[in-house]
Amino acid sequence: MSTSTPGAAPSGALPAIDNLSVAIVRAQWNGHITSALCDGAVKVFLDNGYKTDENVKVFEVPGAVELTFAASALIESSMFDAVIVLGCVIRGGTPHFDYVCQSVTQGITALNADCDIPVIFGVLTVDTEQDALDRAGGSLGNKGAEAAETAIRMIDFSNKVKNL
Repeated sequence: MSTSTPGAAPSGALPAIDNLSVAIVRAQWNGHITSALCDGAVKVFLDNGYKTDENVKVFEVPGAVELTFAASALIESSMFDAVIVLGCVIRGGTPHFDYVCQSVTQGITALNADCDIPVIFGVLTVDTEQDALDRAGGSLGNKGAEAAETAIRMIDFSNKVKNL
C-alpha cells in the first residue's frame, strides 16, 4: 500500500512471511471507528495473500483499557507473531480521556519492552469524532491499515533478529 500522506507508514513492498499468525484486538467502544480500523487492517493482510481463517484472528474487548490485558493474554498463548491493538478514544469534557490514553499507552509500551513479539499500537487518541473518521478510512488514510503494514514489517524484523 503506497501513500503520500505526511507521517504515514513506509511505503513499498511488504515482506512475505511464511506461516504468519497475527491477532487483532479491537475495542468495541466507538465501534463504528474501530470496525473501520479493523477492516483496513484485515484488507492489508488479504491484499498481501494472507487468509483471515489461517493467518489473522480478530478478537474484541469492551474498551481501550482492556486492550492491554487482551494483548498480554494473546502473547502468553504463544500462538501469534504479533498483536495489533485497535481502539479509539475521543476527548470529552472530563479528564477520563487522559487516564484512558495514559493507561493504554503505558500498558502497550510495557508489553513491547517485556515481551518477545511486537504489539502494534493502533489506538486513535483524538479531539473529535471527525478526527477519528479522518484516520479510519477518511481523508488521512486508515491507521488500521498502517498498523497491519507495521505488524508485517516488525514480524520480518523479529525473524531477522532471531536468525542472526
